[in-house]
Amino acid sequence: MGRPKIPRKICGAPANSCFKPNGIQMGDLEQVTLHPDEFEAIRLVDYQGMLQLEAASVMGVSRQTLANLVKSGRQKVSDCLLNGKALMMTPSE
Repeated sequence: MGRPKIPRKICGAPANSCFKPNGIQMGDLEQVTLHPDEFEAIRLVDYQGMLQLEAASVMGVSRQTLANLVKSGRQKVSDCLLNGKALMMTPSE
């Protein structure tokens, strides 16, 4: 059994719940889910340009946890862009 997940502070929300390639129906696409904590980590580090240590503090997680979130989020976004998949973003709780 793993450690319990520490609540993360999530301030930003995606403008849309899904991004998909044009001209392909949703039912024909493979879907990849970007979780709220991954979205927030990417927003803080890549969009707002924060250092990972600063972004980790804002989210209330360790720097290593933030780095893991950024890495997994970037991998999902690049998978969707390179392989024509739909990127689904779940709302924060």
